[in-house]
Amino acid sequence: MQWSFPILRVAGTEIRIHLTFLLLLAWIGVAYWQDGGAAAALEGVAFIVAVFACVVLHEFGHATAARRYGIRTPKITLLPIGGVAELERLPEKPGEEIVVAIAGPLVNVVIAAFLVLGLGATVGTEALTAMEDPKIEFVARLAAVNIWLVLFNLIPAFPMDGGRVLRALLATRYSRVRATQIAGTIGQFAAFAFGFIGLVVGNVLLIFVAIFVYLAATAETQAIGLQDAARAVDVRDAMITRFESLPVTASLDDAAQALLRTTQHEFPVTDGAGKLRGILTRAHLVAGLQQRGEKTPAAELMATGIPLIGDGEKLSAALEHLQKGAAPAVGVVDAQGRLVGYVTIENIGELMMLRSAIAR
Repeated sequence: MQWSFPILRVAGTEIRIHLTFLLLLAWIGVAYWQDGGAAAALEGVAFIVAVFACVVLHEFGHATAARRYGIRTPKITLLPIGGVAELERLPEKPGEEIVVAIAGPLVNVVIAAFLVLGLGATVGTEALTAMEDPKIEFVARLAAVNIWLVLFNLIPAFPMDGGRVLRALLATRYSRVRATQIAGTIGQFAAFAFGFIGLVVGNVLLIFVAIFVYLAATAETQAIGLQDAARAVDVRDAMITRFESLPVTASLDDAAQALLRTTQHEFPVTDGAGKLRGILTRAHLVAGLQQRGEKTPAAELMATGIPLIGDGEKLSAALEHLQKGAAPAVGVVDAQGRLVGYVTIENIGELMMLRSAIAR
């Protein structure tokens, strides 16, 4: 996610903070400072930090449950509207998805129970309705936040946790694509409701939540549809086969000349046996020319560790690698391991667009 930076790594998961989260902390600090001075500002910021610590634990609940099914969670990103756990892939079995979805809210249930039963917090109507009031006990407000996190996340608005449970239940009756479409539509309607309520009561945060839910529901619905369509297509029907590759001895000047005489945005770098060693992207080429000069070997700036699949596999195998976002392309090789083509997310999109147009 752009505009975020890492702060910690726990059990193989990188915790990142989005720049806007720091702006939230600054805004909270200034607002409380104006009302009660430095002590109030410190308590206000501490409360927000404690809330987001609970949010991180919520996301680790999802990550821990996903790990049971062999799914890694490379990143957790903190945003002003909450946390986002970026799973390596989504569980496809309804039962697994339900477990992963409810694991997060269950963590908040445990936290709230500990604060109430272990630390003696009293959560009354006042704490539940005025969590921002510093006059209410810190621990009681934190317990109230966790109760609200449980209730809010279980709203059946896809892709929130409750929406994922809804999608999983629908998938026991419909196909995964159809279940996602239904859950996504419900999520979009819920987003409109959140936005309307936010406008009426003047709650800016709820408006941001509405925008996030709408965009996320739309994006994931499209992604699931793309995955399903890719299972029916051979990778050889989608891969780029007419391309210019660079030898491992090529310089950035050689790559620049190739960029000008072709329409490629990425250049495979191959050895004498025709095996892929890496891919030089246009962005890396331009940055390299600016910072290191045209004589720099292209191999020093190319992306390495490019995933490879066989030319007899389905397009879904390439799409799975690309959706992780770690590589600019997926190489397609023959039985001898020689590069015969490559796939990017852009040319998959173009293929699906053409197939959709023909189907109409």
